[in-house]
Amino acid sequence: MRILNFEELGLEKQSIIDSIVNGAVFIHPTDTIYGIGCNAELSKAVKKVRQLKGRASNPFSVIAPSFDWVKENCIITKESGEWLEKLPGPYTLIFKLKNPNCVAKEVNSGLGTLGIRMPNHWIRKLVAEAEVPVITTSVNKSNEDYMTSIEDLDPSIKSGIDFALYEGKKEGKPSKIVDLTSAVKVIER
Repeated sequence: MRILNFEELGLEKQSIIDSIVNGAVFIHPTDTIYGIGCNAELSKAVKKVRQLKGRASNPFSVIAPSFDWVKENCIITKESGEWLEKLPGPYTLIFKLKNPNCVAKEVNSGLGTLGIRMPNHWIRKLVAEAEVPVITTSVNKSNEDYMTSIEDLDPSIKSGIDFALYEGKKEGKPSKIVDLTSAVKVIER
């Protein structure tokens, strides 16, 4: 696994973007904690993330490449649109999908919904430049503690990662989940 810090990203940005588009599985920072991600359009890459996390079927969220992408692929009501205006920020907004083919079926197990993240962090701009939705889920085996620094990365996950975008220890907590598929429901973690 190759570890790149923020300063190195500038030198290799296009190479990183190309790797993401082509299916690399990688660790990335957000405005909350570290995530493990891949191009959400590619079944093979999404399956690899599922295998690394030991997560058989629970849905994954994505960092959306743009607000236009969200509006094109998700059902936006007046109420959910108000939450969308709070982004970028530390929220995962769950929308009903109007285009279930916008991500690989392995992302959401055919639920017809999708969790959307737009972190208040430079990773959002990198995803926008890649122009693809990117899986974002905590870096950990299911039901175990999430990664706060590279030192506590589970070796079995590390072995399957192509690269890590690392910016030091993170003391945050996972994003707040807001279910917008019917009546608004905020899920505390």
